[in-house]
Amino acid sequence: IRCWSNIPFITVPLSRAHGKSFAHRSELKHAKRIVVKLGSAVVTRGDECGLALGRLASIVEQVSMLQNQGREMMIVTSGAVAFGKQRLRHEILLSQSVRQALHSGQSQLKDMAIPVLEARACAAAGQSGLMALYEAMFTQYSICAAQILVTNLDFHDEQKRRNLNGTLHELLRMNIVPIINTNDAVVPPPEPNSDLQGVNVISVKDNDSLAARLAVEMKTDLLIVLSDVEGLFDSPPGSDDAKLIDIFYPGDQQSVTFGTKSRVGMGGMEAKVKAALWALQGGTSVVIANGTHPKISGHVITDIVEGKKVGTFFSEVKPAGPTVEQQAEMARAGGRTLAALQPEQRAEIIYRLADLLTDHREEILLANKKDLEEAENKGRLALPLLKRLSLSTSKLNSLAIGLRQIAASSQDSVGRVIRRTRIAKDLDLEQVTVPIGVLLVIFESRPDCLPQGSALAIASGNGLLLKGGQEAAHSNQVLHHLTQEALSIHGVRDAVQLVNTREEVEDLCRLDKLIDLIIPRGSSQLVRNIQKAAKGIPVMGHSEGICHVYVDTDASVEKVTRIIRDSKCEYPAACNALETLLIHRDLLRTPLFDQIIDMLRVEQVKIHAGPKFASYLTFSPSEVKSLRTEYGDLECCIEVVDGVQEAVEHIHKYGSSHTDVIITENEKTAEFFLQHVDSACVFWNASTRFSDGYRFGLGAEVGISTSRIHARGPVGIEGLLTTKWLLRGDNHVVSDFSEQGSMKYIHESLPLPQRNTN
Repeated sequence: IRCWSNIPFITVPLSRAHGKSFAHRSELKHAKRIVVKLGSAVVTRGDECGLALGRLASIVEQVSMLQNQGREMMIVTSGAVAFGKQRLRHEILLSQSVRQALHSGQSQLKDMAIPVLEARACAAAGQSGLMALYEAMFTQYSICAAQILVTNLDFHDEQKRRNLNGTLHELLRMNIVPIINTNDAVVPPPEPNSDLQGVNVISVKDNDSLAARLAVEMKTDLLIVLSDVEGLFDSPPGSDDAKLIDIFYPGDQQSVTFGTKSRVGMGGMEAKVKAALWALQGGTSVVIANGTHPKISGHVITDIVEGKKVGTFFSEVKPAGPTVEQQAEMARAGGRTLAALQPEQRAEIIYRLADLLTDHREEILLANKKDLEEAENKGRLALPLLKRLSLSTSKLNSLAIGLRQIAASSQDSVGRVIRRTRIAKDLDLEQVTVPIGVLLVIFESRPDCLPQGSALAIASGNGLLLKGGQEAAHSNQVLHHLTQEALSIHGVRDAVQLVNTREEVEDLCRLDKLIDLIIPRGSSQLVRNIQKAAKGIPVMGHSEGICHVYVDTDASVEKVTRIIRDSKCEYPAACNALETLLIHRDLLRTPLFDQIIDMLRVEQVKIHAGPKFASYLTFSPSEVKSLRTEYGDLECCIEVVDGVQEAVEHIHKYGSSHTDVIITENEKTAEFFLQHVDSACVFWNASTRFSDGYRFGLGAEVGISTSRIHARGPVGIEGLLTTKWLLRGDNHVVSDFSEQGSMKYIHESLPLPQRNTN
């Protein structure tokens, strides 16, 4: 037996073999038996008198949802005192108002004093009402609830503990949600300090230990402790340097400074941590989270069970490496050091990385072969993703060439003056390029994204977090190791970090205080999910690559089949591959049209007919399900338009603003198309596949952006820079420029310094 304060805790609970808690958040979705502890601050209203009904209804809804999934839910709740206090205050006010109305008149009602209410009396008055409220709420979800009242003494008697255990197991067997509370109507005398305003404290602080006791006693998989703070902080919440602790490990108490308790309840965070660690030792996983925040309280319990990064997760398994938050901080510090290097030093790192890619070609290809074999054995990747996963000698050579281009073009990217203005005499203003900060590049199936993104981040002086798909784990590890080896030549190894923890992408997108820009590289579904999940972090990218080629009546016969073949067949899995072919109506049933169809058949491209095209045919190919389809394979849609104007309208309606092409010899028609199509890349008589950072001479790209701010099209170094303003003065103050002041604004544009063009 060991003790906290004067309360004994039996370290090996009755009839329970020592269990093992979940090591990672992602495993919480497997939790079968769950205890939800509702603190006083969660259950009570802000005025500390009465219950927060909306919040309570939301909690009941989440518990019901999990119960109906087949889980076994239990609730340890506070609130009886607050509910009873509300009822007794109402009765006292009503009684006093009647007496005063009889003796003194209505004018003195406002002076009535409400006596301090005895806590046990409040609990006695509130317990039945609290339970009735829970029953009414759970009934809406066809779930039965049962109340169990306990005291500390019930845990000291072995027979009572057996009885309690048996009762709870029987209720769970019958699919009933037990609602457990301390029997505050019969607790020992209260302590001298106060709990709820105007009510002497009861053993509310024991609800934390009660929940932990029950969780371990019942061999519970998960204990969720809801309070009025986001979780456990390394110092009191609200202090300047306070940081939320994502995962707390036994032995970390020394690194935490505990503050005062919440507005209600006597538990306090220190008591919660002690209870959590005791439950963890007993084999129960624990999460402490905020149950009062209006934006998250409606899904906080279900989010925790789904493994999302909410609150503080208690784990006995300490990871071998740093947390993702620590990695982001390391990347920011490393990025700042990187930005402070001379341009030649940053270029030297990239040249070194290019050399390493060719020098370690066999090692890289061997790791990639492992990834491909595992992916094929599991059968989880579609053919287009398998193609993106594959590396080859030619791919590595192209990568190395692209990296050398980046190194050569990065000499004056950071710190370049793009505007100079003389504000007034001896007051000069400059706008200069600077790194964005910390980039998060999320990519799936494309290990070549790692050296490309790393080189662009290095050239632009940004810190970088890389999150690759598990399917490319072996390739990514080798490529990241080589990247860090190159960075080490100037002591900035930490500037590029590979996230290997079990972080969900959605959780990474919430790190708005650590990440400045997210760049997704992958399927349209991945990009959409990231855009939806990102909270406060801008996302650069495109959700789909629905690229069009319009064949005009004045198109060259020699050019049409070459451009269409290259756009569709050269690499159909790419985001810049042709997906919809628009044909001028006058070309139907012409030799040119027949050549196009024959070429597509030879290349084994499956054709889907658009609605208008299908109407012209007696026996048509399968009609397209949607004109907004990105096939990513040897498939495409053919649709008929009446001319360039309709082609532009079709692209605007069904396209994704990525890359669109016109094939024509009519310059006037081509210029109309180029000027009116509102896409990131618009080409005349050229393949859609030219929409690429390497082919544009950017060296490489971190992605193609279809957004309308900051960067658009293939994003190279320039797209990873922002600016800051430098003002150099000599004792200047704004008051000198007032009507009575001695100085006048000049606002004279100054010549820019000569750029390095070597």
